[in-house]
Amino acid sequence: MARLLLLLVLIGGICAAAASSPLLPAAETMRVSFAGKSEFRTVNRKPLGTCLDPSPYLAISVSTGGAPLPDEAFLNVTVSGVLRPDRSHWLAMITPSNSSVLGCPLNGVNYIETGDLASLPLLCHYPVKAQYLTSDPGYLGCKASACQKRRASGTCKVRTCAATLAFHVINFRTDVEFVLFSGGFATPCVLKRSGALPFANPAKPLHGHLSSVDSKATSMRLTWVSGDARPQQVQYGTGKTATSVATTFTHKDMCSIAVLPSPAKDFGWHDPGYIHSALMTGLQPSQSYKYRYGSDSVGWSNTTEFRTPPAAGSGELSFVIFGDMGKAPLDPSVEHYIQPGSTSVAKAVAAEMQTGKVDSIFHIGDISYATGFLVEWDFFLHLITPLASQVSYMTAIGNHERDYAGSGSVYPTPDSGGECGVPYESYFPMPASGRDKPWYSIEQGSVHFVVMSTEHEWSEKSDQYNWMEMDLSSVDRSRTPWVIFIGHRPMYSSSSGIPPSVDPNFVSSVEPLLLNHKVDLVFFGHVHNYERTCAVYQGKCKGMPKKDAKGVDTYDNSNYAAPVHAVVGAGGFSLDGFPKIGLRSWSLSRISEFGYARVHATKTDMLVQFVNSNTSAVRDQFRIVKGAR
Repeated sequence: MARLLLLLVLIGGICAAAASSPLLPAAETMRVSFAGKSEFRTVNRKPLGTCLDPSPYLAISVSTGGAPLPDEAFLNVTVSGVLRPDRSHWLAMITPSNSSVLGCPLNGVNYIETGDLASLPLLCHYPVKAQYLTSDPGYLGCKASACQKRRASGTCKVRTCAATLAFHVINFRTDVEFVLFSGGFATPCVLKRSGALPFANPAKPLHGHLSSVDSKATSMRLTWVSGDARPQQVQYGTGKTATSVATTFTHKDMCSIAVLPSPAKDFGWHDPGYIHSALMTGLQPSQSYKYRYGSDSVGWSNTTEFRTPPAAGSGELSFVIFGDMGKAPLDPSVEHYIQPGSTSVAKAVAAEMQTGKVDSIFHIGDISYATGFLVEWDFFLHLITPLASQVSYMTAIGNHERDYAGSGSVYPTPDSGGECGVPYESYFPMPASGRDKPWYSIEQGSVHFVVMSTEHEWSEKSDQYNWMEMDLSSVDRSRTPWVIFIGHRPMYSSSSGIPPSVDPNFVSSVEPLLLNHKVDLVFFGHVHNYERTCAVYQGKCKGMPKKDAKGVDTYDNSNYAAPVHAVVGAGGFSLDGFPKIGLRSWSLSRISEFGYARVHATKTDMLVQFVNSNTSAVRDQFRIVKGAR
């Protein structure tokens, strides 16, 4: 109690002098996410200003009416008692609720890496999300007003204004608090705190998602998140159960460099709770089963139905593939990193699944874009639960999951924010070669998938290179006639960037493996658009498609020439364009629209279609055919 009183006294003292009121940044500026350098992205590194004569009537009320928060809600948060509405007023959602809003003066050196040299960071913890009070269109005009003091005549002497904002909140286990600031994101100061809002059940099992463990399709792994470390269960089929193994990670597991702690290790840290994983066995391929997970002590999930993929060697497979998805707020809030197309892609894939024609999903790198702000993994898992809870959700690691200076990544850029693959491997346990060796192969239907990591060493004689060569050499083409190679960074892209999207060293090392082992189709992400090549090798077209009777480009691999490459990185991140001149001859189709690819493979025919997620229109399609073997 003494500590709380001291905090209130300090906040009162802070709000005693003047602060500037900059103009409200444009929505474009607020939401900018490329390189993660928006105004909001650096808000916790700003010097803490002071507020002039805050209103004694200020109050923050939440629509729960004092009840604990449910697992998901759109909260109406009302700020009332404002004497002078200002464009610079904003409301932050903070977690945990005991996060300091007085700054961490001893940690100033930690933020030099950001390029912002403020000596007194505003917050020890990063706000989950925030909104300017002008999100309520009536705020500046004081459309919602109240009389706080009346004259003897009965007329109003002191009138205050209010704003009501909608915040989407999900159960990320730690208490929430709403904090009102003035001064905008550039010179913020504290006006009012709401007090702690706990979740009704912080231990609730949530975000169950499936993955395949082998090519037999008789077992499936279920992974979920809970605030409780005790073993839980998945109940599935007709009376079967499997017990979970719970793991977690701490800020000590995050990577960084000396004297410059990464976001994941410092102000972006959020307790992940416990990641539970259980193996469902005794299943049959291409069959549906119902399941739920949890325990009597912490509660149970809703009952969900999932379908196993077809076993290796069976006749048909239908899957969806995309990269670079991330997530976006479902309210008007700004967050540190927003992928604007992610919700449309998730919604479109969910609709695709309702047809019953999706056996599995492949998400090939740049998964959540949490990049060291770990509460955003929860929002991402929430977004994909309708998809990943019903079919196998297979992933590949990308730069925003792995890369950081001194971490051993091929590329020493700070793209993971210090996560260095730890949260990724915890949330998405793939049938990988080992810890921090996230490459694997798996067979479904008529397809042999090779999933590599472009972020780990791939040069000749490296562990991964040797594994790829061995795996490609072992494919039984009579069982799986198609070989699809998957990674994150592409070998071919017309889009330019800094740093370049294509690493020529990667191409020269790995591309010969694809040709030598007659890989049919290659999928990459990283570049945020869709592009398709001819049958290409070393930058030259070795084979061109011909139109079939329906006008669809068709590659005949009965006489194999080279792999076809497709970039499918249009899953959510802001789109990349294409140059208007100087296009290469190997580039046959280029589309800068949000979407995903769907693939249907039989033993002799593979149809690939790129689907616009906003319109459901097929924007490109091609076939690869070969004789039965």
